Amino acid sequence: MEIDSGGAVSALGALAQEHRLALFRLLVQAGTDGLPAGAIAERLGVPNSSLSFHLAHLNRAGLIKQRREGRSLIYTANYAAMNALVGYLMENCCAGAECSPATSPGCEAAPNDERKSA
Repeated sequence: MEIDSGGAVSALGALAQEHRLALFRLLVQAGTDGLPAGAIAERLGVPNSSLSFHLAHLNRAGLIKQRREGRSLIYTANYAAMNALVGYLMENCCAGAECSPATSPGCEAAPNDERKSA
């Protein structure tokens, strides 16, 4: 799957909101099994009406998928779209050379740089 600049802008725009970013991260962590809407609302503490809006926004951007299982809608992260977005953002990283500490010392974390993990 490839992404163009319009798709990247759409995906990044969809993620540029606190609840949608938390929702997407939750679905990435949930894996391919995904989560039903009720479980998502409960875990995020978001009302169902707001959740529906955020799910629709992420779905339109192609970042999540939904499937029906019985009476439930199950949502999953669209890993192909996520990887395409990251690939698009990294496309010209290190001027086309393989990114490594040897070729790009500026990308390496400083020894005392304490970064929080996602």
